Amino acid sequence: MHWKTAIEDFLTDEFGKQVQISSVNAVGGGSINSAYGLETNVGKFFVKLNSASRYPKMFEKEALGLKILSEAAELPVPVVAGFGESHAEAFLVLKFIETGMPSAGFWENFGRALARLHGHTADTFGLDHDNYIGSLTQSNAFHNAWETFFVEERLQPLMGRAFDNKLLDNSDIKAFESFFARMDTLFPKEPPALLHGDLWSGNFMTNRDGEAVLIDPAVYYGHREMDLGMSQLFGGFHRRFYDAYNEIYPLETGWQKRLDYCNLYPLLVHVNLFGGSYVGSVRQILRLVS
Repeated sequence: MHWKTAIEDFLTDEFGKQVQISSVNAVGGGSINSAYGLETNVGKFFVKLNSASRYPKMFEKEALGLKILSEAAELPVPVVAGFGESHAEAFLVLKFIETGMPSAGFWENFGRALARLHGHTADTFGLDHDNYIGSLTQSNAFHNAWETFFVEERLQPLMGRAFDNKLLDNSDIKAFESFFARMDTLFPKEPPALLHGDLWSGNFMTNRDGEAVLIDPAVYYGHREMDLGMSQLFGGFHRRFYDAYNEIYPLETGWQKRLDYCNLYPLLVHVNLFGGSYVGSVRQILRLVS
């Protein structure tokens, strides 16, 4: 565990006193990272590790995303202690979050807070830096219109990658092109919203106060229905979440159908990461708009 010494040195610099790790416990970190809980003489931390060469600057981008969400101050996020590299490994150190049970109004509070987060806006769609979604790089080049951003920075790159890897065929490409031609009529015109960017059920946790804590962001300014679509991708959040969201920032008519269109992006991510088992879901959505 050469990274242990590197993190002790890093935390020593951060705290201005000698930091020693007294225990290391492996915890779930997903399919990309190794993750550990650390006990130290200055508190508990959560550390993620991965390949510095395979995923360059991934943790730096995650730290930036957490900073953006933290500054919005609508939903709690992990506090970043820092990030760095040790030999071939990159690391991200977060203050440890003690988990708890959801509060009585958990889903309502979560929905209202996300609506408020989406009220943070920008002049253009995108972000001033690129980042990651899962292990895939995510381009956030600026666009004035959501339609062009969604097509050029989200769907086309992953569609092309899947086609090159023979996961999609010519008929799929034609279906996407037909979808692209109708994009301007499908989504309501709304200002860019600050998004978590990867808001499925595995990317929030409950802290000791019973609040939802956002983790593992893929932040950018996009159409707010993208977060809501992804929230329904693997089972969905409780209905009370969506009702409460609509109280604060009502969604335009037809939003339930548009969430399927939004989910073409995360489904293409899964096609490229995990293979063709997700292609059927992509094709089903494209048939809806044909």
